[in-house]
Amino acid sequence: MEDTKQKTCRASHVTLSQMMQPEMANVMGNVHGGWIMKLVDEAGGLACIRHSNARCVTVAIDQMTFKHPIRIGDLIQLDAEVSYTGHTSMEAEVNVYAENVATGQRWHTNKAYLVYVALDEKGKPRAVPPIIPETEEEKDRFTAGEARQVHRLKQAKLAEKTRSD
Repeated sequence: MEDTKQKTCRASHVTLSQMMQPEMANVMGNVHGGWIMKLVDEAGGLACIRHSNARCVTVAIDQMTFKHPIRIGDLIQLDAEVSYTGHTSMEAEVNVYAENVATGQRWHTNKAYLVYVALDEKGKPRAVPPIIPETEEEKDRFTAGEARQVHRLKQAKLAEKTRSD
């Protein structure tokens, strides 16, 4: 049974924290970007599962730019929340923070937007609950998410046309 009752953005909020270990990093002590991307995908996926009460698959990830390196021993925190919903798809905003636990210094390392689709028991896309943005920030994020989705769909259509030519 599909749960399409409206939900707030904050109802999907997920926070993951993890200490960065040597096996996650290169020889210079910087954590591999791919490791961070995996955790970003995990956090975004969990927020979308929480929102849709369904299995979800990753469809797209927008550009991810790392503003600051994350080092071995840093504690990272990933905050994810659904920012936009379509009929079967959801966009999650994921913010990554790193903290030097010895000094207490904390910094924002990157933000990413990912798109997920909810699946039914047969693995087919299913409807998701509409999101209710409550605060001005959430409303702005929803409007921006809608614009990003329009752009993504245009790009996909253009790519398909290019492949068929």
